[in-house]
Amino acid sequence: MTLDDILVEIKNAETVVIMAHEAPDGDAIGSSLAMCLALKNMEKNVTILMKDFPENFSYLPGREFIKEESEITSYDLAIVLDCPNIKRVKEEFIPYFENAKVKVQIDHHNKNDMFADFNVVNHVAPATAQILVSSFEYLGIEITKEIGECLLTGIITDTNGFRNSNVTVEAFDFASWCLEKGIDLPKIYKFSMMTMTKSKFEAQKLAMNRLEFFENGKIAFTYMTKEDDNAVGLKAGEHDGIVEIGKAIEGVEVSIFIYEKEIGYKASLRSNEYVNVSEVCLTFGGGGHIKAAGTNMNMPFEEAKKAIIAEVVKHLK
Repeated sequence: MTLDDILVEIKNAETVVIMAHEAPDGDAIGSSLAMCLALKNMEKNVTILMKDFPENFSYLPGREFIKEESEITSYDLAIVLDCPNIKRVKEEFIPYFENAKVKVQIDHHNKNDMFADFNVVNHVAPATAQILVSSFEYLGIEITKEIGECLLTGIITDTNGFRNSNVTVEAFDFASWCLEKGIDLPKIYKFSMMTMTKSKFEAQKLAMNRLEFFENGKIAFTYMTKEDDNAVGLKAGEHDGIVEIGKAIEGVEVSIFIYEKEIGYKASLRSNEYVNVSEVCLTFGGGGHIKAAGTNMNMPFEEAKKAIIAEVVKHLK
């Protein structure tokens, strides 16, 4: 399998569906929109299936192509972005992937199930958006100003504003190229990284007040319930980033944030130096990156809290 093979499949397809992982972040959203716009420029009939779109990304072009359902049941081509296994896709979207004639996935997570017909996986890339940058360049697909804005959003958010250790020279090179093309990097940084609604501020304040520390301050833990979400008026995608509060505290190696879902809880983990939180989350069927990962925990709160902390303790020095 080569990128050239995927380009052949794209050219042969008339209808294309694009999906990413549930609770989409900046990389999932930016990559999906960039791919959609690129395929629209090739005159393809493209749909992005996505739910829980965070409002702070509403500045991105192409949002009008995002749908929560589709009248087409069998697509010529399905492309899954920024997703290490098909179970991370919203359950109601999986049939669109399974029914597609050809299946492609592009991802950068450390553990990947290679679940498509064509798998483009680069564990070293700081974001799926960065893989798309190099892929588009190789295939001769023009990166327009609109596509560049989407790709840069994915890179900025998945490198935490170029601050994480996963950032690469290529990421900075692309940011430089974007500036030369007149793309407003400060605007992207502001809206994707620094701007929050009042409800998200209230949620962060609540989570901060609940912080607990374990193992001599090496583990920070906090949580939110559905009742909390309703109390502060939390919107889709606004749990994102709360886990970073604990990570920023001196002496903390792993920050854990758990929030309630319709069934069970979602745990988000971040580490500072040496703990591979992806391995921690794999224990519960989740995964992610070495220093940023998550998992669903379909169990009562106290059980989930005890289990995730106990697993993190095993990885501490």
